[in-house]
Amino acid sequence: MSDIERTLFKLAIGDDAYIERMLASHAANLTESGLDAKTHSLVRLGALIAADAAAPSYLDAIDSARQSGTSDEELVGCLIAILPTLGAVRVTSAAPKLSLALGYDVAAALEESGSPLG
Repeated sequence: MSDIERTLFKLAIGDDAYIERMLASHAANLTESGLDAKTHSLVRLGALIAADAAAPSYLDAIDSARQSGTSDEELVGCLIAILPTLGAVRVTSAAPKLSLALGYDVAAALEESGSPLG
């Protein structure tokens, strides 16, 4: 059985020890994923967007992404990249949450300017 097959097997059967290890340690999760840190952080952000996660959930993901050298432009690019897959409703829901995590309050900007374009 190859490493990939072994990993898929553990995930498919819900191997508690393996899953707990992947949940307990960011470093172990990053290593086991085989992804570089920037890609790993963008995938995690994409998952939060897909799951329609609450705004506070984005803070840790953004912090981790920035530590891996991911730019704010790349983080916003994640919204654009998943738009065709998830659709406008989900991305529109995620945009203010991501904005807040990045330190930009879209709602306040709209109130202040009366227009989304200022």
